[in-house]
Amino acid sequence: MTNTADVVIIGGGIVGSSIAYSLAEAGCTNVLIVEREAHQGLGSTGKSAGGVRAQFATEINIKMSLYSIAFFKRFQEETGQDVGYRGHGYLFVATEQRHLDYLKANREKQKACGLTNVEMLGREDILAILPQMRADDVVGGSFCQTDGFVDPYSMMTAFASRARELGVTLWLGTEVTGIDVKGGRVCGVETSRGPVATRAVVNAGGPWAGVVAKLAGIEIPVTPLRRQLVHTQPFDQLPPRLPMVIDMSNGFHFRPEGPGFLLAWPDEHETTGFNTQFDPEFIEKILIRAVNRVPCFAEAEVNPRRCWAGLYEVTPDHHAIIGPAPGIEGLFLANGFSGHGVMHSPATGRMVSEMIVDGSSHTIDATPLRMERFAEGKLLEETAVL
Repeated sequence: MTNTADVVIIGGGIVGSSIAYSLAEAGCTNVLIVEREAHQGLGSTGKSAGGVRAQFATEINIKMSLYSIAFFKRFQEETGQDVGYRGHGYLFVATEQRHLDYLKANREKQKACGLTNVEMLGREDILAILPQMRADDVVGGSFCQTDGFVDPYSMMTAFASRARELGVTLWLGTEVTGIDVKGGRVCGVETSRGPVATRAVVNAGGPWAGVVAKLAGIEIPVTPLRRQLVHTQPFDQLPPRLPMVIDMSNGFHFRPEGPGFLLAWPDEHETTGFNTQFDPEFIEKILIRAVNRVPCFAEAEVNPRRCWAGLYEVTPDHHAIIGPAPGIEGLFLANGFSGHGVMHSPATGRMVSEMIVDGSSHTIDATPLRMERFAEGKLLEETAVL
């Protein structure tokens, strides 16, 4: 017997769950989420740092953040569950004039998009927020109070739970082995639980999006890249209500996490692939940068067993691919978020659901994120990549 669904979503992480939620809220409830793991959140979602910001350099990222942050503020009202949104802010710390010029130019773009609460700060303003910082080379920075953090796992389960309440089906421990295409359009998927006939398929495969795309016979430029996170033991030498602090000289950034701190740094020597093993040698690398910027981190203790690694799904221009797959009617892409999948998941869900239900994304115009931009040479430029 062949199962049927109006929409099949491949991937039950936060992006797939958000799309299912938005579809169900729009009245499209005959939706099937297919997740290969026995539980949701075992991919990138559960390993995310949970940062949320609107301080981006491109209009599309800013607009997606504004929509998503507004949604985080009313998340409990919308879904019945709290996802721990904390508006502690993001503080970008500039150590060169070019960094400061970049932040000022971004602020003008952000204001034009409706983000009006980004503040330009001087060295003394930054030290007032974090007196423990070494600031002899700091020339200024920017701060946005509505940036902050969420709990990615809680948000994913909230989206999925509400979607299921509205009628969406979730298959766990189920592998998609094929995407059926006939006459240039999707007609079904093959799974380890049998075939499913459908008119629409969404690739929400996270770092495995390229593998999923090949099931339909297409290539998409999404590459998995390991990112490692270091979680300190309880540490009381810094204020507990700090923003996310980003050292623009090298990309090192940190934020409070429970009684300790979460430290991150984009190692430029990291290689692509599906490796999610945490490398204990990374601890020394990141602590060197942490102590250089905030000397009291020299007193912080780290238990390697409380550190972890996850995967970014990276595109050539560090922007998502959202929209119909070229040449295959009924196949939709929601991939390549380059570290922004959690923070942009509410907007992504809305955009993709509108494409499926209404034929186009009208709340936020997804045109800049179309797959065709790579062939057209119309890549976006986002240098604020963490």
